[in-house]
Amino acid sequence: MTTVPNIPKYFNIAGPCYPEEHYMLPAIERLPEVRDLIERKQYFAIHAARQSGKTTFLKALTRQINAEGIFHALYCSLETLRNLEDDEKAMARAIDVINSACGTSGNPALRVFRSAIASGTAATVVMNHLADMCRALDKPLVVFFDEADCLSGQPLITFLGQLRSGFINRSESPFPWSLALVGMRNIRDYKAQVRPDSQTLGSASPFNIVAKAMTLTNFTLAEIGQLYQQHTDATGQVFEPEAVERAAYWTEGQPWLVNAIARQVIEDDLGNDFSQAVTAAHIDTAADTIGKRRDTHIDSLLERLREPRVKKVVEPVLIGGLGQVDLLDDDTQYCLDLGLLAPERINRIGLPEGLQPANPIYRDVIVRMLNYTTQAAMPAELENRWFEGGRIDMTGLLKEFQRFWLENAEIWVKRYDYQEAAPHLIMQAFLQRVVNGGAHIARESALGRGRVDLCVEYGDQRYPVELKLASGPKARAEGLEQTAGYMTRCGAMEGWLVIFDRNPVKSWDEKITWTTETRPDGKTIHVAGC
Repeated sequence: MTTVPNIPKYFNIAGPCYPEEHYMLPAIERLPEVRDLIERKQYFAIHAARQSGKTTFLKALTRQINAEGIFHALYCSLETLRNLEDDEKAMARAIDVINSACGTSGNPALRVFRSAIASGTAATVVMNHLADMCRALDKPLVVFFDEADCLSGQPLITFLGQLRSGFINRSESPFPWSLALVGMRNIRDYKAQVRPDSQTLGSASPFNIVAKAMTLTNFTLAEIGQLYQQHTDATGQVFEPEAVERAAYWTEGQPWLVNAIARQVIEDDLGNDFSQAVTAAHIDTAADTIGKRRDTHIDSLLERLREPRVKKVVEPVLIGGLGQVDLLDDDTQYCLDLGLLAPERINRIGLPEGLQPANPIYRDVIVRMLNYTTQAAMPAELENRWFEGGRIDMTGLLKEFQRFWLENAEIWVKRYDYQEAAPHLIMQAFLQRVVNGGAHIARESALGRGRVDLCVEYGDQRYPVELKLASGPKARAEGLEQTAGYMTRCGAMEGWLVIFDRNPVKSWDEKITWTTETRPDGKTIHVAGC
């Protein structure tokens, strides 16, 4: 690979990373078990969320395998097969991309296939082509099919069927020694792309020759520190320990976000002034900027929120719903595979218990995206009316929201696809509109909590606000205890509990209430009925 000499390395947020150009952790070390699978002639799957480093890993592994000289390795992206429904066109395109990958390969033995002509029908042409390649090569072939989940419907069945047939008959006819299908979705979720309305294809997977399905995990705190240290070694610019910790907090180690935050601070916020140390405050500002800016990566991820199977899982998470999501359901796994949600915890046998947004940045931008139109349409006079003397009049603000809710609830709720979460989202849009630019809203939501925790941070002041649905006679008592606990975590002696009552039988006079309770430990909790 040719690179321009003497160009400083940087944090990459566009496309795969290369060690000659970018700050990066050793890619191959992220999935060391792959080498054993290849040596044992296994077919396997790798899945991970968008921008997690899959392509970087595959390209690095391809280069290393080819350099070692034991196998020939081919990296091939199937991205251009997206949305092709015609079998013949899709398989012809598959042959084209295989040949193109050979033509651009760094392996001279593979480049001779850049214009190879394949024989056979749509049902056999890919299998025949791979067999012809293996027959002509002097060493076993390893193939990595990236973006494999771009295939769908009948072309996916045809493609996987040919790989399976070639695999089964490897002892009689040459075929790739080892092969990987790589994409965002786990192999078991491919059946949803084959027949969206079907629960089964006769097995747990339409490609049951896979020996193992693996995922790329997020960076750890130590790995983020190692990555940022590369920049320090190159430039002398220091990341303070608290800054690395804040980067880990905001990103939960999601690789694209880890790089994006560093790039935002170094290049945009500090203007490549390497004499300035990177502080926790710099990281916080960068995280907020990235969330509001909605880069392509975040936008493409959030577009998934419109999909019914995603809405089904995400909506209960946004309101802390109880018992409304099957954690072992394919739709739940799909949201996890996308990287949109993450387990709140893992039980002793490795299964998820509870769901939450995958990191605080996603938590914030999910609400911002669902609320964008609502927030923009709210009256301009809402802004900055409750800021005075370095404090927020949260009681006055929430009483104003009660008035707003009374006048607008029926109209505004209908605007939302996420009907169950609409009250929570409208409340957060109201708060966001009021505090935008002057304060920060920290959000906590997870399946099964029975509420949503918000903490409005303004200077050194903390204003904990709890949102809860009136799900029964114990809702108020539960809410008071939950709010008190959240106040303790926020270090606040005053808190606010907002209870939404969606009982259509009750009048607004019964719903719109305000009470204040002082607890034995001195905490004051205001309860706003809505």
